[in-house]
Amino acid sequence: MKYTQLETPALIIELSILKANIESMAQFARAKGIALRPHIKAHKIPEIAQLQLKAGACGITASKLTELEAMGSDANLLLANQVVDPRKAERLVGLLAKFGGATLVDSKRGIEILARAAAHRKWQLPLLVEVDTGLGRCGVVGEGELLALVEEIKREPWLEFRGLLTHAGHAYAANSPKEVEKIGRQEGERLVELARFLERAGHRVETVSVGSTPTAKIAGLVQGVTEIRPGNYVFNDAIGVALGVAREEDCALRVLSTVISTPQRGRAVVDAGSKVLALDRGAHGNSLVQGFGIVQGYRDVAVERLSEEHGILSFPPELEFEVGEILEIIPNHACPVVNLADQVFICSDGQVQGSWQVKGRGKVG
Repeated sequence: MKYTQLETPALIIELSILKANIESMAQFARAKGIALRPHIKAHKIPEIAQLQLKAGACGITASKLTELEAMGSDANLLLANQVVDPRKAERLVGLLAKFGGATLVDSKRGIEILARAAAHRKWQLPLLVEVDTGLGRCGVVGEGELLALVEEIKREPWLEFRGLLTHAGHAYAANSPKEVEKIGRQEGERLVELARFLERAGHRVETVSVGSTPTAKIAGLVQGVTEIRPGNYVFNDAIGVALGVAREEDCALRVLSTVISTPQRGRAVVDAGSKVLALDRGAHGNSLVQGFGIVQGYRDVAVERLSEEHGILSFPPELEFEVGEILEIIPNHACPVVNLADQVFICSDGQVQGSWQVKGRGKVG
């Protein structure tokens, strides 16, 4: 059936755009001779992960253990988050021992917990040390702290120091494409600088891993970077458009919604509210983003406000919408929008081809 016949609100994915986005990042990684390990937190859908792997990804990245478990994949796995719960450490080591992969640390306590789990499993666990390159979240900052952690890892017989990892999430708060470029370049250069510092101290650094969709093709150009971990590139969204790293036509994910009320000139209400579009103007805030999404085909229409079940549109009074009219909205931030949905509908040339379950929905543990 035509996608406009779907009950709304509904999440739709244009398959041709999705595949083009996946292939574009894979081509970049191949051309630069670096590994692509995409972050599945953006989509949480096993079918999309398989498309990424078939396009050449070396494995997948996740933020939470339950996300990895939901993927049901035999791909090489990376859990890019701190594990300080001994129960989770046991499950994680079991999963990585089965499929292969690694995780990260940024504290002595984290090393101790993972070392015990690896010893219990009798499997040597590869570790990356997370470095803070400007986000101000997790990760070590200085050379001395980094060296101490690496030496602590190497004292543990069931742990293997593999390399360094960072995430330049602060690029999402940039105010211009030039600022994004600066952040991406600093991300790559700082991590390579620290890798060379460790090598001078006698420690082999196999992996130098950078992340974030806005900076992947910038930090990935820095000589010495070995891996990129973008996630949102499969969909792109209004924030990416505002940052200049994507065009509207590169946005594969849309929220299909229906105009349910036109109470006065210059205002209409759709059936997609905060429980569908999410109250997100960027995970780290971005002044370039106005409203809560881009209404396709209507440059002068703003998704001005959201309540739980309603989206309020504002527009010039000469513009009119009809009750029952179907609209497509590119969300501000695709990741939380997908996490709010049970399924997404796959579309091609205006026709619904099927649906995929969001298997990782709500997997936040």
